[in-house]
Amino acid sequence: MPQPTFVRRPPQAPPVAFLAVTADTLVAADFRPRTRRRPPGPYRRLLATPGARAFTIGNLMARLPMGMFSVSAVVMIAGTRGSYALAGAVTATGLAATALVAPWTARLVDRHGQARVAVPATLIAALGSLALLLCVRHGAPAWTLFASYAATATTPNTGGMARARWNHLLKGDADALHTANSFEQAADELCFMLGPVLAAFLCTALFPQAGTLVGVVLLVSGMLLFTAQRSTEPPATRPRPSAKAPLRAPGIPPLLVVCLAMGGVFGAMEVVTIAFADAQGHRAAAGVVLALQAAGSCAAGLLYGAMKPAGPAEHRLPWCVAAMTALLTLPLLAASLTGSLPLLALTLLIAGMATAPTMVTAMTLVQQRTPEGRLNEGMTLAVTGLLGGIACGSAAGGWTVEHTSAAAAYGIPVTAAALALMLTLLPPRRATARVTRDAAAFR
Repeated sequence: MPQPTFVRRPPQAPPVAFLAVTADTLVAADFRPRTRRRPPGPYRRLLATPGARAFTIGNLMARLPMGMFSVSAVVMIAGTRGSYALAGAVTATGLAATALVAPWTARLVDRHGQARVAVPATLIAALGSLALLLCVRHGAPAWTLFASYAATATTPNTGGMARARWNHLLKGDADALHTANSFEQAADELCFMLGPVLAAFLCTALFPQAGTLVGVVLLVSGMLLFTAQRSTEPPATRPRPSAKAPLRAPGIPPLLVVCLAMGGVFGAMEVVTIAFADAQGHRAAAGVVLALQAAGSCAAGLLYGAMKPAGPAEHRLPWCVAAMTALLTLPLLAASLTGSLPLLALTLLIAGMATAPTMVTAMTLVQQRTPEGRLNEGMTLAVTGLLGGIACGSAAGGWTVEHTSAAAAYGIPVTAAALALMLTLLPPRRATARVTRDAAAFR
């Protein structure tokens, strides 16, 4: 029997350790260590959805100015007219107008499609911002400032439209939709963290109108890019005559009141933190401190989206609100017991980590309970509730600061969060019955 001979593998040979050659056979063996490819993470799989990256880039461009316009308006008006009271009144008017107009804009988007409604609505809002800029620059009467800024209320709910696209693309995949909602909430936090900083920099480093001008360019460009992605746009749907409006849908009114209470947390926290930093002689640091809170929420939102949620959303929401309530006691203790701004910043970073999971869970419930074909309207109603709560929280926080102290005013966000927790713990039927009466009065 012939003995096998062993030869070394030549450089061009197949990637094997050796070749065993006999008279009858040729055997190849490969002893190289095999490495397993790591499966892509949930966010890579999400953005690998066809068309997702293009509409996400456009949506982020259009969403960033949402955190720029109010700060730019305050700096621009106060810097030229010398009145923070006038600047605050103008921005409050725009907030109230948005609360009234946004649900109607969202209803039109659902009925006629995102591209057909969002583009003209965005152009009207952009003209309102440009009119405000010109009125401030040329010293127009004060009433023109209110009228111009009220016109910006037609700005579409860009975050809601992005969530509607994810809901259309990922229908039936609850885990992927959870990741998408978490991603969008993290994007919200990122835009509201970077927007004010960018606006303040532009208005102070260049000229007072620079923040508004750049915001208009980003808004229009981003919306045009977003709506150009027609392949991912959800189809326009006309609701059946028997279909209920989102405001009348079972389970939606209690959620709107919860959103109202959570908005009180955000509004009070912003005003009270600015007042606390001002009392410490570091008013300029207030933006950094608030940015840390948004950073904590952004990081927690991304982590929450990478996890597989346990149990239905209606069971998770009370736990999320309870965690937010507990963590909000940390800034109250830091401000009351130590008066240290760095320690307050650390506690706000920690407290912010409960915000995104709570908002993601609430928005998931809104998506589940909104009638088919009216998703954008349902989510815009939730945002309207948040805006109303922000206005109430700002007023309550400012009043408490004036009459007690900034440290004691940190009790307002804790109270608002505790109220939201109580509302989530109400039995569904009782909560729906109570809030339906308020919804009927609102209509």
